[in-house]
Amino acid sequence: MDDDATRFQGSIPEFYDSGLGPVLFRHYADVLGAAVSSTAPRRILEVAAGTGISSAGIVAHNGGAELVLTDLNEAMLLRAAAKVPEGTRMQVADAQALPFEDGGFDAVVCQFGIMFVPDVGAAFREARRVLAPGGVFVFSVWDSHDRNRFAAIVDGLLAETFPDDPPPFYRVPFGMSDIERLRRLAQDSGFGRLRIDVLPHDAPVASWRAFADGLIRGNPVSDQVRARSGDLDALVRTVAERLSAEYGPAPTTIPVQTILFRAWAV
Repeated sequence: MDDDATRFQGSIPEFYDSGLGPVLFRHYADVLGAAVSSTAPRRILEVAAGTGISSAGIVAHNGGAELVLTDLNEAMLLRAAAKVPEGTRMQVADAQALPFEDGGFDAVVCQFGIMFVPDVGAAFREARRVLAPGGVFVFSVWDSHDRNRFAAIVDGLLAETFPDDPPPFYRVPFGMSDIERLRRLAQDSGFGRLRIDVLPHDAPVASWRAFADGLIRGNPVSDQVRARSGDLDALVRTVAERLSAEYGPAPTTIPVQTILFRAWAV
């Protein structure tokens, strides 16, 4: 069974953008853009840019900088085009083998993409390779299920619905919260000074149904469910019901937490 967690295709980008973006990504995109701007880069490479929510945050805080967007999925980049200035360079690319020359960028940026890379060390080495000396690698990851209970609720429902073969997606984006492991990987890849910030946030939820649509249809768990002959509509309804029972009726907020890294090339 194909449980590829990196395949954001078909209708996934639409639900990712509309269902997950307002809750999980927009606030942290603004945080990311401000963190990048503190280093005053002239040339910025974004890896795993997705539908461009993080890209818009980078643009908002880095006016005048040259921005190049990459993602493994062309469908995500097509949606990102509307969120960045016309003419912004976009390219399908693998973070583990970037198609750029050595030292070509002042900043490499990746919001919530590192967790999906099979060889994180290779991605870190590639980020270092394309950075100019003194450049910065800014990346963020989700903290664990313990700090993002909404994800634990969805993962638990999937395990309950498919007890013999639960879709594994929700173990991927929330499975790389070991700060010391990431620190060592960055330092072993040619980065020196690091700054690490743990960032809790009360994320706004306008509609449980829209958020549930994003949580089930806005990522590859939808394909994993279909491969198991599951009922997506029923799962969306149950996710909305369980989140409402946990947090109360919408509109409301839910606690989420991420970890932001800044690593300087030596």
